[in-house]
Amino acid sequence: MKIPGIYLTLFLLVVSITGTAQNNKSQTTSNSSWRVGVAKVIITPKQPMPMAGFASRTHSSEGKLHELWAKALVFEDRQGKRAVMVSSDLLGFPKSISDNIKKRIKTKYSLNPDQILLNSSHTHSGPVLGEALSDIYVLDNSQREEIKKYSAALEDMIVNMVGVGIRDLEPADVFAQNGVTRFQVNRRNNNAALLSQLSELQGPNDYAVPVIKAVNAKGDLKAVAFGYACHPTVLNGYQWSGDYPGFTQLELEKAHPGTTALFFQSAGADQNPLPRNTVPLAKQYGRELAAAVERVLEEDMRKLDPLIVTTYSELQLPLQAAPSEADLIKRAATTANAYEKRWAERMLAETRSGQKMITSYPYPVQVWTLGGLPVVSLGGELVVEYAIKVKQMLGPDSFVFGYSNDVMNYIPSSTILKEGGYEGDIAHVVYGMPSKWQTGIEASIMNEIFKLANEAGVFKNK
Repeated sequence: MKIPGIYLTLFLLVVSITGTAQNNKSQTTSNSSWRVGVAKVIITPKQPMPMAGFASRTHSSEGKLHELWAKALVFEDRQGKRAVMVSSDLLGFPKSISDNIKKRIKTKYSLNPDQILLNSSHTHSGPVLGEALSDIYVLDNSQREEIKKYSAALEDMIVNMVGVGIRDLEPADVFAQNGVTRFQVNRRNNNAALLSQLSELQGPNDYAVPVIKAVNAKGDLKAVAFGYACHPTVLNGYQWSGDYPGFTQLELEKAHPGTTALFFQSAGADQNPLPRNTVPLAKQYGRELAAAVERVLEEDMRKLDPLIVTTYSELQLPLQAAPSEADLIKRAATTANAYEKRWAERMLAETRSGQKMITSYPYPVQVWTLGGLPVVSLGGELVVEYAIKVKQMLGPDSFVFGYSNDVMNYIPSSTILKEGGYEGDIAHVVYGMPSKWQTGIEASIMNEIFKLANEAGVFKNK
């Protein structure tokens, strides 16, 4: 049958419109959800090595309680933008290693520094890394070479792992919610030796357990990322472990076979797990944190719209004036701390050689929104007051991570800088910096967070 020309034209037009609509519907369907990928790699050293975190250790590692891991959680939103969260059983990424990893990820996978979050759990039962806290460790040439080789291998493992996570991308729904658990104790305001006699605990705290879960198209729990603000210093022996965060991840992955669990350290610089110093306690805290995560997973969680906004800057934080040659001579001669003596002698040698001391430091500030959820990631050993103040500014459901992208020193609040103590007066020596921070760094950091949060659209709906 011959179709008249006008009807043929209309028929073809309808077919064209229908086809276009179907194509658009297909694109909308494929682009309307997140795509999420995960990957993980064992980073346990294959040989005995110096262990990070405690100056009191006198020799290299002796075996392991469990493997050390680095893990990646990769997000892709409906517009194709990607962001990757990397967790690790490490004391902290020094700037040199963090910069190398980010440069290589940018080259291989076209992700900019603002799209990459490198977080360390701050376990004190992991390996020493190159250019990190060098004055507190007594190392021979053989150990220094082991650390150099391991640090280079670690960079390779993390860069390759991110590639595996990108290749694992698949459609998923993403949810977020805060839980709670309470084994952290503010170590500045409570005497650990008298803990059993205390009827109440003092000092600022943030008991939040931020949780993100990804569920694939089959309804399977693909990944659960979670955090807590507390030092992983339950253990101080010679066996590799992720401390309580490592045990938490093992508990969650055992309860959910096929799921990848990732821990992100929050603002726990002045928070300790107390009591501590035994493996059963590390396991107990691991189970407590896992229970807090499980409770959140079982409840209704906020479903996140598949949209990522990422921002990043390096804020020049000023340091106080470096000590004079006379001050260093006196300090080297009078201090009772072996690591402080090594620091003073190194600083003295550098001063006499004419080396200029740094007067500021490029501090990393990172603000994301994941479906409107503010995620603030800050460098250094972040004290809990920052988390409290970020949540006052951006909302109580905000996620706040410390120990991210570069761990160069403690980041004290204005209160702690005024009070002094380890976090305010001594920590820069441990980290090998010439002097402590200038007063006013808290205001500078909070202003930068506000600026980046505004760029990320956090305040649009407030």
